[in-house]
Amino acid sequence: MIVGTEWLVEAAGCDADSLRDERILQSLFALIIDDLDLKSVGAVWHKFPGAGGVTGLIALTESHLACHTYPEHGTATFNLYCCRTRPEWDWKTHLNAALGAKYVLVHRIERGNELSHTAGGEI
Repeated sequence: MIVGTEWLVEAAGCDADSLRDERILQSLFALIIDDLDLKSVGAVWHKFPGAGGVTGLIALTESHLACHTYPEHGTATFNLYCCRTRPEWDWKTHLNAALGAKYVLVHRIERGNELSHTAGGEI
């Protein structure tokens, strides 16, 4: 029983200025939402002061999309959870183009899979 798919994404070697730019991240989120035919129901963005990064969260009818950037480390993390099947998205190409990411690691997790192997819902 799969109840959703979650992508945990880490990007490293990113351009620090891009990681501080809320507009770049909002554009990246818009691309993800458009490419995967997702539906936003609201967003929260926070730009940390000075040389700080950005945190963004978009609630989706399908679940959520979030990011946290760390310009001081050249790193960004992303989380996309969808309760409906979606095609794979080319995180590496898009994060390189938007943030200058040199390294991108994507973990895909099928949620609910382990629960189907337990008796009576007990772990």
